[in-house]
Amino acid sequence: MKQTVRVTFCLLFSLFSPSNYAQATKAVAYFAGGCFWCVEGDFEKLKGVTEVVSGFTGGTVKNPTYKAVGKGNTGHVEAVKVVYDPKEITYSQLLQAFWRMINPTDNKGQFVDRGFQYTTGIFYVNEEQKKLAKKSIVELSTTKKYPSPIVTPVKEFKAFYAAEDYHQDYYKKNPVRYWYYRNRSGRDDYLKEIWGSK
Repeated sequence: MKQTVRVTFCLLFSLFSPSNYAQATKAVAYFAGGCFWCVEGDFEKLKGVTEVVSGFTGGTVKNPTYKAVGKGNTGHVEAVKVVYDPKEITYSQLLQAFWRMINPTDNKGQFVDRGFQYTTGIFYVNEEQKKLAKKSIVELSTTKKYPSPIVTPVKEFKAFYAAEDYHQDYYKKNPVRYWYYRNRSGRDDYLKEIWGSK
């Protein structure tokens, strides 16, 4: 009897332990927006986002390297994995932020980075994300902000592969190189033109 009580207590403690509670309050989203250094840095500024990982998704090659993806023959695009607390920020709010990071009318790349591996995409993990993503595209289209149609695809998530360590938090590890690249990429100039200074 004592052994049974002890096992039951241990199970209950593990279920309600801080680590399990933290996992239960987290959700994951995947986005591709061209250079993952930029997208990672922008998402990490959002309250409620707890982690952003730069990597690759969409292709069929397992464990691709940055060099291989850069050649454009893996089927992968540069992407980010966004871990967030849905009690602090919703998936819809992540989508709203995502649109303000990219040019959704460009199907040849993003800004200075050209090629399929730099194209945009939303990769949903469940039907709710799929529904909200498609709804956000319709809503964005009605704003008439863009002279061309929105071409960012909404695709089912299959697998994500983290990029090499030196790519993670690149904007923090190499701020001078990062800002030099970003300032010359045309990203911020374009976003300011579409969305204003905010």
